[in-house]
Amino acid sequence: MPAPVIMVHGAFCGGWTFDSFRQPFEAAGHAVLTPDLLGHDGKASVAGRSMTDYAKQIAALCATCEEPPILIGHSMGGLVAQMAATRTKVSRLILLAPSPPWGVSGASLEEAVSAVSLYALGPYWLQAVDPDYGVVRRYSLDRLERADRKALYARMSPESGRALWETLNWWLDPFMTTSAAPSGVPTLAIAGGRDVIHPPATVRQTAARLNGAVEVFAEMSHWLPGEPGWESVAERCLDFIADQDRAAA
Repeated sequence: MPAPVIMVHGAFCGGWTFDSFRQPFEAAGHAVLTPDLLGHDGKASVAGRSMTDYAKQIAALCATCEEPPILIGHSMGGLVAQMAATRTKVSRLILLAPSPPWGVSGASLEEAVSAVSLYALGPYWLQAVDPDYGVVRRYSLDRLERADRKALYARMSPESGRALWETLNWWLDPFMTTSAAPSGVPTLAIAGGRDVIHPPATVRQTAARLNGAVEVFAEMSHWLPGEPGWESVAERCLDFIADQDRAAA
């Protein structure tokens, strides 16, 4: 039986991120889990949640699998996946436009702006931060048709300001909450060539930190699990899994 796959969504999102992306993996025989991170299911507030809370949640889910799962994370969920992989056994780690771990600086002006812009909200790390359609339209869902973009935005939910602070302002965090180190797990990081949230240069730094490989889809942006071309991204992920399985045989 192919290893189970756990897919971890990014900030302001939910397991619905992977509604389409999961299908090729299931067709290949993988059992796929797409959990909502704590506070993202509408049943409890997300305020005060730490990246550590998210990482522990995903690590605990991994531990319930009969064999070490393949962990796939998108954007902030890519950082959660990196952190979870240091806490439990996984068989493969695949990162889609991942947020970088503690110590990896952003490579673009937009990343620097993101790190300071939330301070306009005041002590946002104590709050639940609402999604911003302008940001989503320009940077995340920028390659989707307007109707599709609006539909996905309608499904978005508030994000933990604390988790955002830990991710975006890691250099101010003496606890090094978002630290991640090489775990010895085969790792693939995928970037969109047009992504300004986590551009290829930043993704390359993240992959280097983890001793992983990098693939860049030149015409794609940040929404790798669902924008035009997502099928090719899924295919590359499945090829990576198959290559690693053959190497281990």
